[in-house]
Amino acid sequence: MENKESFSMHGEAILKKVRELIAEGNVRKITITDKSGKELMSFPLTVGLVGALLAPILAAVGAMAALIGECTITVERTDAKEKTSKEGDEYGHMNQ
Repeated sequence: MENKESFSMHGEAILKKVRELIAEGNVRKITITDKSGKELMSFPLTVGLVGALLAPILAAVGAMAALIGECTITVERTDAKEKTSKEGDEYGHMNQ
């Protein structure tokens, strides 16, 4: 089950919010749209996406935030039960 949440933001607050969302760890996908609803950027966040792999995403979000005014960030979150069962499946396959 997916939960969606949206936030309207301006400029530098966009990058700050994206960093916070990534740190939460239960985010599946982040989509950024302009005020007319046009998708500007969308990226999935997979388990294990850290460090050097996040740097280009955050750089692109920062550059975009400097250029646009108001936008909406839509977040798709994973359900805690779903995440737990998927992790269990991954470990089960490794042991076989």
